[in-house]
Amino acid sequence: MKRSTKIISIISIFFLIIASVIIARAMIGSHFKKKFSKQPPPGIIVTEVKKHEFSEKIETFGTAVSKRSKTFKIKKEDLYEDLKFKDFVKEGDILIKLKSGNILAPFDGVLGYTGLTEDILVSDNIFIITLDDNSTIYSDIKIPENYSASIQKELPVDVRISSYKDKIFQGEIDFVSSRINADTRSLLCRIKVKNENLELISGSLLEVSIKFNLRNSVGVPDTSIMVEGDKSFVYKISDKNIANKINVTTGIRSNKNVEIISGLNEGDIIVAEGLKKVRPKGKIKPIIK
Repeated sequence: MKRSTKIISIISIFFLIIASVIIARAMIGSHFKKKFSKQPPPGIIVTEVKKHEFSEKIETFGTAVSKRSKTFKIKKEDLYEDLKFKDFVKEGDILIKLKSGNILAPFDGVLGYTGLTEDILVSDNIFIITLDDNSTIYSDIKIPENYSASIQKELPVDVRISSYKDKIFQGEIDFVSSRINADTRSLLCRIKVKNENLELISGSLLEVSIKFNLRNSVGVPDTSIMVEGDKSFVYKISDKNIANKINVTTGIRSNKNVEIISGLNEGDIIVAEGLKKVRPKGKIKPIIK
């Protein structure tokens, strides 16, 4: 009896030791798992909600026209000397010396031929030169009838040309017709663009963008918007750096910014980039953009 009791005691102690080892290993494993599984919050680029200029636009085309132009027909036999053109002449400068009397510039401008070779001769003894005042460029454009109520003088205009792809020339509407053209169902307008460096040349094709309904509204970068079905969301960051998913109502887009009609206020902090790294109610490490 004593022997069987001794055997039972040994077996019990053996299993107790095994159980203690298993439990200890489990507890140690759980401890280190919790310790090393904690990842620091991701670094996310955030930005402050600010007001931006937003506007609706009308896109159209026009042809550049000089502020003033003058054409001179010259008889070849009347030339006093060979032609020597300057790139730019001022009012009162001698344009051409003729036997019958010199021709003076009636205004500042650029002097040139109507062509660039001897083929410009109108006849055997007559050729044509031109003087263009390109300090201001004008262009007549047609606006669709449905925009007529929004068009008025002095509205800002952005102009681009193919030879200066990355440059925007700024101008305004100078004239608006008093009636709609019944044949084209359009409103005739004239724009003017300051051309101080004479980069715009008469005859150039202009890409015209007319801004109307200008306003300063709260806006966010377009990279911060999440679209789900017919709804839009952003991640708004709390004081404790928690990302909260907020439903917003958006307006128009302008210069990589999206107008926010409701859902955010000026001064709020939102996620600007890296939306895929963010989880609702998750903590982040904000990186100010």
